[in-house]
Formats: sequence, structure tokens, C-alpha cells
Amino acid sequence: MTKRPRKPLLADDHAPLKSRPIRKRDPDQPKFPFDPMPARIEPCLALLKSKPPHGDDWTYEVKWDGYRLAVHIEPSGIRLLTRGGHDWTHRFPAIAGAAKALGSTTMILDGEAVVLDDEGRSDFGLLQRSLGASGRAQGKGAASDAIFYAFDLLYLDGHDLTRTEYRVRRHLLNDALPHGEGTIRISEEIDADPDALLAKACELGLEGIIAKHGDRLYRSGRTGDWLKIKCSQSEAFVVVGYEPSTAMPGAVASLLLSAYRGDEFVYVGSVGTGFKHEEARQLRKTLDKLRVKRPPVAVSGKNIVFTRPTLIAEIEYRAWTLDQKLRHPSYKGLRERQDNADIYRLD
Repeated sequence: MTKRPRKPLLADDHAPLKSRPIRKRDPDQPKFPFDPMPARIEPCLALLKSKPPHGDDWTYEVKWDGYRLAVHIEPSGIRLLTRGGHDWTHRFPAIAGAAKALGSTTMILDGEAVVLDDEGRSDFGLLQRSLGASGRAQGKGAASDAIFYAFDLLYLDGHDLTRTEYRVRRHLLNDALPHGEGTIRISEEIDADPDALLAKACELGLEGIIAKHGDRLYRSGRTGDWLKIKCSQSEAFVVVGYEPSTAMPGAVASLLLSAYRGDEFVYVGSVGTGFKHEEARQLRKTLDKLRVKRPPVAVSGKNIVFTRPTLIAEIEYRAWTLDQKLRHPSYKGLRERQDNADIYRLD
């Protein structure tokens, strides 16, 4: 009897591939539950330290100067949530578009939205100008030139990764995102001596570095699992008034700043550098709408105009004086009110 010739394994007969009927699940097999997609995860915050930690347990990367965002990629769409939980998808259209282009995956990326200067450094002032956040248009402008540096992966395709160690999450992040110069980028880990890395970051004009403990789970709040070491100190303070400019009509000469002590505002000094002429005029227009007769803090002086403690300014400074005033402060820009900026608290 003649044997029938076998069909070659890779023969192409132009016939379409057909799938077999799906069999019903065997009830005796174990079920593999998936974690539901969380609506929001409270972010892990970095604790400020003066010196970086040492040891094999720690990893290091650049500290970016922008807005913290959680990028939610879901079958129903894209959401960009701020640290305070506000939906800013409409304010970062390029990042939202890049997230959508990642495909059908489901994930939550933790990272920072920034605008880079000509030297490739993140610049908070450029980001604020791109958003139009001058006090007049807060919450309305869109930053089409912003990019997103992802530094953690909190959820991936049905799995809650906050219960896994940072090293594992970082490994999955590197596999989940493309490496390159796109709108969504990975904040690269840097294998270097932390002291030398900090010195180099300061030399290049960067804000500082971040250190993260590789064995820690993702815990919300300022737990000490992540540390920030800054080249120069920068914090958010509440604007409680201004001094009018005598050299430039319709502008401010300086802003009066306050911080929290408990539930009360405490005056911590004024800032008169860092804003350009147009910014000084726009601040005056905005603050004139917030005038109050009763001072929100105890401070004396001539020609002071007090305002409601509504605007939040990001201030860079060198140190504190003995009477708890800012030394050599410089204005960087306004923080968004709806983002629940972390207003500085005095001990």
C-alpha cells in the first residue's frame, strides 16, 4: 500500500487559519484572579535629606523639576492624574497621545511631566509658562511641549505592582516602555557613587538626585523609602501680599511669603527676584483682585498690600536665617492651586 505524502509543515496553500472552538473552563482547575484597576493610587513622596544614602540597597536617578503625574492607561481611555488627584489629561495632550500609542496594554505609570531647556534640563518656569499658569489662567492652559519621565510602574495588565519590591517594578518598567527620546521616556537609573553623582548634578545646573530603596514596596506618603537630595533648596510658600514697584508702574516689587506652623500662617520673608517684567505686572493684576484689609500674617512695613492666601509660589532659596526667614530667595513660578501643592511647614 502506497503511503500518502505528508504535507510540508510550512506549506502555503493560501487557506486562512482557523481557530478551534473554545472549550468551557474546567471547574476543577484553579482560578487566577486579577486585581481591579484602581481609580487612583496615593503617591509615594520623597523625603528631603542633606546627603545621599550609600549601599547596594539604593538606586539613584536625576530629580526632575515639574509636575508629578500618574498616567492611567485603560481600555476606556487615558487619564493623567496630578498628585492631588485632579484630572489634567486635557493639559498635557502630547503625553496623553503618547500614552494612547503604547497600545492595548493596561498600566499605571508614576512619573514627572517636565519641559526641558536648551541644555536638556527640566525647567519649572518653562513648564508654567507653557501651561499659561500665571495666576490669570490657572487650570486652563495646555503644555503641548511637555514630556513625561516615568520612574515607576504601579499596575500592569491586571496586576497590582504596589505589593512588589521596587527592583521588580523597575525591571518591569524597563520592559514595558520603549527606550528613546519620545514624549514618554524612562527616567534612567545611574550607576555611580552618590556623592559624585550629586556633585555632577549640581555642576550641570540640575535640581538634585533621588535615591530609592530597592527592596521596598510602594507605600504612599513620605515614608523615607524614597529620598531627595537637592543642589539648592526649593519649596512652595503662600503669597500673603506684595510691595508695589516704584520703578515699574503696575508691577510688584516683591511678594510676601508665608508657611504653615500648625494650622496658622507664619511670615517667612519676601522675594523680589526671579520674575520678569511681564510676570511682575501680571502678578500685580492677579493679587489686586485678592486684596484684604486684615493682614493674614503678622508683618509690618510701609506700602504693603495684603491679599488672601490663595496663590502658591515655588521659591528657591539658600538657607534659613536664625529668625526663620528665607535667605536669598528667588521666585520660580506659581504652583497650581488645584494640585494641592505641598506648602512648606515649619517645625
